[in-house]
Amino acid sequence: MKPPVGAYVVDTRSGRIGIVMGHEGPYVQLRPYGGGKEWDADPRAVRHATPAERLRAATAYANARSRGEVP
Repeated sequence: MKPPVGAYVVDTRSGRIGIVMGHEGPYVQLRPYGGGKEWDADPRAVRHATPAERLRAATAYANARSRGEVP
């Protein structure tokens, strides 16, 4: 699967939700919801995130931000 840039996906190998930032060589470049360091994922190991998974990521980021853990 080669998801479009801007799509929310789940890296099934790590369980992390990320936003597709680009495609470099055989990898999909993902960035965590809310920003952070990008990581490369195998395109065969990603799938589109469900609305519930996107909401969970947004809630986790909002909670971390309220605790001052992220800018």
